[in-house]
Amino acid sequence: MAEKRYWLFKSEPTAYSYADLQGEADGFAEWDGVRNYQARNLMRDEMKTGDGILFYHSSADPMAVVGTAKIVKDAYPDFTAWDPKDKHYDPKSTPGNTVWMMVDIKADQEFTKQVTLQELKANPKLLNMMVTRKGMRLSVQPVTAEEWAEVLSMGGLS
Repeated sequence: MAEKRYWLFKSEPTAYSYADLQGEADGFAEWDGVRNYQARNLMRDEMKTGDGILFYHSSADPMAVVGTAKIVKDAYPDFTAWDPKDKHYDPKSTPGNTVWMMVDIKADQEFTKQVTLQELKANPKLLNMMVTRKGMRLSVQPVTAEEWAEVLSMGGLS
């Protein structure tokens, strides 16, 4: 069995918030619309069911990790790319030539205290965390087990 891995997923709360994820009627959400090849490759090649997610509100005031989630389904074709009416439509991707992938995720634990980007950057244990680096815009990012534990502690979870 593969070792559990950890990730940070960014989402603008005005587009899709942690509360939206918690409120999903069927208990999970398709993490669709990722249109970056590096992020796609992480989803396709490295993310597995059971992996942990730090859910990060980007383009917010403040930008912060607000809770955790879990991957509940391995990567599969992102069919939103095939729908010309969908905002994530990509004519290069077809059912016969899948370009984009998605995973299913489920909310886990909401933080008792959100952990702001400023707090992440101020923590010496998180200096190498991708989200703290200037210019790092990737919407899904790997997180080490040590970073995961530290952020959970900062958020009031253990």
